[in-house]
This record gives sequence, structure tokens and C-alpha cells, in this order.
Amino acid sequence: MNDHPKNAEEARADRDVTREELTETLDALGRKLDVKSRVNDNLDTKVDEASAVISDKVSEPAAEKFRQGTEVVRANPLPIFAGVLALLVTIRLIMRKRSSS
Repeated sequence: MNDHPKNAEEARADRDVTREELTETLDALGRKLDVKSRVNDNLDTKVDEASAVISDKVSEPAAEKFRQGTEVVRANPLPIFAGVLALLVTIRLIMRKRSSS
């Protein structure tokens, strides 16, 4: 069976379909490789889940304060992450020092 186009019109149509498929594949690959967007999307999902749980467990003013805090995290995730990481490292060092004493 011959898969080659029979005329120029079929060749152009085949080229256009191939180009469209390649564009879709490259777009999908670009989305997968966009780590920053994927992390932000995941962070947004987790923050929304935490907000829902907190809202059910605490008073409305406390829940509102938590929501305000989540907006700060969404606006500046890197400095917040760095601060939390530094805090965890400090706690780990203190715990290690106490256990060796």
C-alpha cells in the first residue's frame, strides 16, 4: 500500500495536519516542562484546600486572617518558602544540639 499523497493538494493537506499535530505536541511538552507554573498551580490547590479546612475549624475572623496570609504566600512564594526552610533548618540544628548535650 502506498502512503504517499497522490497530488499536490493532498500533500499540502497532509503537511498542514502534520504541522498541527506537531504544534499540539510541542505545546503539551512546553506545559510539562514549565515547572514554575506547575508548582504555582500545585501551591494554589494546596492553599485552597488548607483554607477550606481552616475555615471549617476556626472562627470567621481567624479564617479571614488565614486567607489574607495565603494571599501573601501566593504573591511571594519564594521568600516565604526560603523563610520556612530557614526556620526548619534552625529547629533541626537546635534539636540536634539538645540531643547531643
